[in-house]
Amino acid sequence: MSHSLIPLSGTKEEIYKQLLPQLRHLVRDEENHTANLANITAALKSALGFFWVGFYLVDGPWLVLGPFQGELACTRIAFGKGVCGKAREQQQAIIVDDVDKFDGHIACSSKSRSEIVVPVIKNNKVIAVIDVDSEQLAAFDDVDRRYLTQIADLVAGLPGL
Repeated sequence: MSHSLIPLSGTKEEIYKQLLPQLRHLVRDEENHTANLANITAALKSALGFFWVGFYLVDGPWLVLGPFQGELACTRIAFGKGVCGKAREQQQAIIVDDVDKFDGHIACSSKSRSEIVVPVIKNNKVIAVIDVDSEQLAAFDDVDRRYLTQIADLVAGLPGL
């Protein structure tokens, strides 16, 4: 079944509010988690214009690259390393206004200037993270944290994860 997003406009928060029900509808009848994650990343990039957005999936001590939109990315991130690994370790969202000032930042792209990482938690265990990068400093805020957390909760409820 083909889907297309209704064009979204307004403030960042208004776009997220319009996007969430569309994402729920998009994944409602699909059981394949790869397809769902791929469509979610495409929708996020399309609706919000992120430089890079994707998922890293937990595989033992590693976060392994999953579906994403953007430039080439790091394939594996160790537990506790970089922003993604720290978000997994701390089981909470992390916003970094300037990645060059984040101790242990893993530079997958030199164009990335700020980042938000939100863990996907299922049964009190991190199963993945949503990673979003911007070419702008301080691009992310509590609006992003709140809505990306809701998207992470949607992902946690998907079959196959």
